[in-house]
Amino acid sequence: MSEISASQVKELREKTGAGMMDCKQALKENDGDMSKAIDYLRKKGLATAAKRAGRATTEGVIQTYIHHDGKLGAMVEIDCETDFVAKSPDFIEFSKGVAMHVAARSPISVSADGIPKEIIEKEMEIYREQVRAMGKPEKMIDKIAEGKLSKFYKESCLLEQEYVQDPNVTIQDLLNGLIAKIGENITIKRFARFKIGE
Repeated sequence: MSEISASQVKELREKTGAGMMDCKQALKENDGDMSKAIDYLRKKGLATAAKRAGRATTEGVIQTYIHHDGKLGAMVEIDCETDFVAKSPDFIEFSKGVAMHVAARSPISVSADGIPKEIIEKEMEIYREQVRAMGKPEKMIDKIAEGKLSKFYKESCLLEQEYVQDPNVTIQDLLNGLIAKIGENITIKRFARFKIGE
């Protein structure tokens, strides 16, 4: 196996925001393959996030984003465990990115759990009618409608949306990466989006 160069570590660190030692380890484990190393770090982030999920988040920030024309804005509450982390540059940068994303992508809720039942039922009704209109067999209608609902979640739930600044990662991926890097439980609690005329 070839030696991992400092420039490879630097490149991976820039792409993922992970710590230097984690980047070096990821490259070693994957024989210097950059895309496999990125996947490795994302999986590690998921494992770390799962471990930290039960811990209380009583600190955090309220972050805002106002578009340059002053007609579009968003406000998010992102919580963490300690005041120290709430003031860290990585946490602040993440919060700003999420606020800008909310303004740009207009999610309905943080996760699927937050979407009102009436909206889900209405969407399913629409999808069933669309599938019936295609002439699909009755026994396939619910299955196809469920697939369409899954796509609806990806478009409507903040955590499942592709990040506006990097469509290769979701907001959940970014959050998991931050949790792995910082070592605290972090949650996106709530958000509000404002647009003149809406």
